[in-house]
Amino acid sequence: MSEELAMTTSVSSVKPISSVTSVVPPLIPPPDPDSSSLTLETEKHVERTYRGKIKTGAKGLSGPVIKITALVLVGLTIFGFATFDYKNIDFAAAVSATLHNVRVMFGEPHLIYNSFPGLMYALLLTFALGALATIFGAILGFFGALLCAKNLANPMVGNVVRAFVAFVRAVPTVLWVLIFSVAAGLGGVAAVVGLTFHSASYLTKAYSESIEEMDSGSIEALKASGATYWQIIFQAVLPASISYMTAWTFLRFEINFANAIAVGAAAGAGGIGYDLFMASAFYFDLSELGFITYVVVIAVVLLEFAATKVKSKVR
Repeated sequence: MSEELAMTTSVSSVKPISSVTSVVPPLIPPPDPDSSSLTLETEKHVERTYRGKIKTGAKGLSGPVIKITALVLVGLTIFGFATFDYKNIDFAAAVSATLHNVRVMFGEPHLIYNSFPGLMYALLLTFALGALATIFGAILGFFGALLCAKNLANPMVGNVVRAFVAFVRAVPTVLWVLIFSVAAGLGGVAAVVGLTFHSASYLTKAYSESIEEMDSGSIEALKASGATYWQIIFQAVLPASISYMTAWTFLRFEINFANAIAVGAAAGAGGIGYDLFMASAFYFDLSELGFITYVVVIAVVLLEFAATKVKSKVR
């Protein structure tokens, strides 16, 4: 009887769940950063917009520098236009003449001083200049990349090679062609050597960055297994970076094709660049200039299409 009385007393002393949960204080939601619940101490370090929103961007010097640079450039532009000696130019007549020249150039293209087969031969010559410069530059650039890639080369040798190719890239391609024209004379040899010199420095940097992006684990595994240097290159480096190298090579070929057009007249290398120069500066035949321009544009588009197909096959 006493045991039953004790059990009854213990059961009656247990509180219901509702009464227990009512004692637990409710969860307080975190304060809204955009609300006014921030403490005074926090408000001292908070910046708000004119609408009351908290600024989340980090402070830096880039914003003021960009604004100052833009203001300076705008000021110089206004100053330049205000101080030009326009020589009493009739702007309406100048605009009308420009529109007329554009209409004749692109609306009435035809050949007068050149034939179509001769123009195709000049285009092929320009294509050959760009291709030779790209091939030679790719070969030199590959070996240069092996000398300056951080995961393959000696650090001191790599720094020297990187400094040299950076200097070569800083000089424009046309200037290198003119420099080699002094030694080799005007012609295709100077054009190819000058284009190759700049292409090699460009591809050295591109190839070395492609090699540095590969996983170093495969290189370390081959070294641990006793592989030689050239076995590492042909079994790990080339398979991992060949697609990137192919893309960079075709990109450089497109650049060399455009540069070959420019140096065709500058270095006396011939090609379609020389015909373009003669039509524009010597004959001043806008119709022939427009026809040659169309040929160059079509050639560049076809070249880009072919490069895209080859790169997709390599990948």
